[in-house]
Amino acid sequence: AAAAKGAMAAEGPRSLFALSAAAVSRSMGALERDVWALPGHLLRGLLPLLTVFRLERAEGAARRAGLSTQPIWRKLWDDVMKTRPPNSENITCWRKKFLETFFSNVLHGVLDVSSDWRLNDHHFSPLLHSSPHVSQLTLCNMLQGAVELTAEHNQKVLENLASSLRILKFQHLLSSDQSIRRSLVLLLHRLIHHGSVSQVSMYSWPVPDTVLLVLILSMSAGFWRSGNALAHHSGPCGLCREENKAQSQESAREQAERGHYDERKWSDGENQKGSPRAPVEADAEVNGYGADTCLNSVLSRPRSPPLQNQSCEEASSKVPCDHTSSQGRSPRCISEQLSRYPVIRKTRRRLKSAVGKKRRCLRRSRGPYADPEDLYDFVFTVAREDNSGLLDKNSTTEEENAENWTSSSPGSPCSGHAGCKKRGGSAGIFSLKAAHRFRSVSTLELFSIPLTGETCRTLSNLLSSWVSLENLVLSYNGLGANIFCILSGLRALSRHSDCHLRVVRVSDVFSHMPCMELVRCILSAFPQLHTLSVSFDLKNQLEGNRPEGNPSCSEVEIPESCLEQLEIRFPREPLHTTFLLPVLKASKSLQQLSLDSATLPGSQELGLLLEALKECNPNLKKLSFHDVNLAEHQKEVLLLLQDPVLQEITFSFCRLFESSTTEFLSEIINTVKRNSSLKSLKLPGNRLGNHRLVALADIFSEDSSSSLCQLDVSSNCIKPDGLLEFTKKLEGHIQQRGGQIQFTHLRLFQNWLDQDAETAQEALRRLKAVCSVVNDSWDSSQAFADYISVM
Repeated sequence: AAAAKGAMAAEGPRSLFALSAAAVSRSMGALERDVWALPGHLLRGLLPLLTVFRLERAEGAARRAGLSTQPIWRKLWDDVMKTRPPNSENITCWRKKFLETFFSNVLHGVLDVSSDWRLNDHHFSPLLHSSPHVSQLTLCNMLQGAVELTAEHNQKVLENLASSLRILKFQHLLSSDQSIRRSLVLLLHRLIHHGSVSQVSMYSWPVPDTVLLVLILSMSAGFWRSGNALAHHSGPCGLCREENKAQSQESAREQAERGHYDERKWSDGENQKGSPRAPVEADAEVNGYGADTCLNSVLSRPRSPPLQNQSCEEASSKVPCDHTSSQGRSPRCISEQLSRYPVIRKTRRRLKSAVGKKRRCLRRSRGPYADPEDLYDFVFTVAREDNSGLLDKNSTTEEENAENWTSSSPGSPCSGHAGCKKRGGSAGIFSLKAAHRFRSVSTLELFSIPLTGETCRTLSNLLSSWVSLENLVLSYNGLGANIFCILSGLRALSRHSDCHLRVVRVSDVFSHMPCMELVRCILSAFPQLHTLSVSFDLKNQLEGNRPEGNPSCSEVEIPESCLEQLEIRFPREPLHTTFLLPVLKASKSLQQLSLDSATLPGSQELGLLLEALKECNPNLKKLSFHDVNLAEHQKEVLLLLQDPVLQEITFSFCRLFESSTTEFLSEIINTVKRNSSLKSLKLPGNRLGNHRLVALADIFSEDSSSSLCQLDVSSNCIKPDGLLEFTKKLEGHIQQRGGQIQFTHLRLFQNWLDQDAETAQEALRRLKAVCSVVNDSWDSSQAFADYISVM
């Protein structure tokens, strides 16, 4: 309050209203309810004097009074954050933007709430108050944020995040100790398995901690062992316990109903040979009743030596559990019960969906906290685990699954890759199938994180059953030959009828197989994809030396697909239309096509491509060429510009005018003037210069029927005087057309506008009266020096 009073006094003499408003703001604890009832004209003067916590609570009152708090939140951002957020023009709610960033900065200790009186209110907790507005959160370095969020005093904060958070990012992570990993386990379990996080992204991890990386991947896929591995403050996850209890009660109810029916059948003498136990009791134990008792009884037991504990799910030899229930009898493993009661086994399979697919007999607990080696053992077991039982749930029986849990099989997702054949049996305490399957995320993004062979095998096995995954982005992961391992997991995933994968983006420095072959591999397995992007910088000299068991995809037939967007960046590979043609024919719904860094092996290739596009892809709306030499393909360029369907065309760094004549530019202008369907023309990096830019203004002349809205002339050696002349000519055409023009956006990045700042400012000022101009403060002299230095 003293700081607020001092800040207000520094502004000079204040009116009676301002003094009264300041006094009210200092007493909001007692006057809050009365303040919200004030008329709008009084509330307007009071809102800027409130702390962020009171301002957030005033949102409803302001809305009822017809007031917007957005200008106040924007000013708060400028005063407190002192930075311009990226894409600020697209921010629709500055309140959410401020509070979300405020939460992150306070969590990571980069913002001191005492630095501004508007942030400091002892009635409120900064993290608790701002957490409901957080939909995106980044954790970095030593994961200090995870430790803080899982602390006991922040349980309510974590509950809020479980409802609000959608995107969880990890950036610049470092190796962490066991206690920090436990905090991360708790955080991921709450936010993903019992929360609303739908996207996990990881960035810039040059030397990843394999245990930590696989832990994040596994839990993102919904895999983790419940029970004591998630113990927190002397008890397991409360949500898991409640869910298990509810499922046990539901399954017991269902089995009781089935039991009455079976008893009636048996009373008629139809089945007199069976177990001496009642079927109701047996069914209840199989479907969770006994398992729940097992869980509740063992959680309170003291720690036992690891080698004395056998997972019930790993009892392929049907060894009974060696622990005793609180009632004094020894409950049996599910696998043993299934072998003794074939009728019950069939009932269990029918009820698997109702039980939640994760009601399994838990391995014997070691007490409320897991052994320090548990995390290490689990994450490496995932990489070795045979996942064949998850590939075809309908063709594998329960006992077959149990037998396969501790051994590898040729049906493993990654068995085709040479390195994947060395997995052997399960090496860890935990098994992938011994882990429960929880809710998983729908988007996984890995940027600049090297993936070793072991990590790729883990990811392959996780992908093989990750049916909820909709978006997969693998960017600069140094996959190399491990790309075949990833493809193996994706092929296994494609066999699931409920697979949701719709977007795949793969980019790397070196390609280990031809781009078109990779496209065909992915598209043949996932015809339901909407977006496919394949991008490589350089061609691997060893390309073509594929591991044994990975046949070429170049001859694979591609079924009719749902593909809408295809992006291919060739590592200076020749663009053979014959290889691309099957993809285009199968993609009748294609709307966007981008070809980058391809070389045209012959003069006829581009013409064949245009014919194929016209014949096979009638819905194509956007076509982009980047770094493709089109200097000798002027005829094809003009054909594209007069296409009646295309709405956006990009020729980026395509050397359009390298060997052209003046007539070619005139033909381009006249073609665009006659095309009423083209909305966006992007010509960055084609050495337009001043005279060609000025000529392009004729596209908007009085006799033009063009509907062009966006023009991109970035990186085209444009100088201020040329831009000013273009502006004057454009103004003349607009005046002749009575002010009626559809042109709305002009992009001018990386031009030579710094050579005459005064002329450039005049040109930009006049242009902004006509359309939206996007440019930058580019230093052309430094850029030229950089260019010379690498020549």
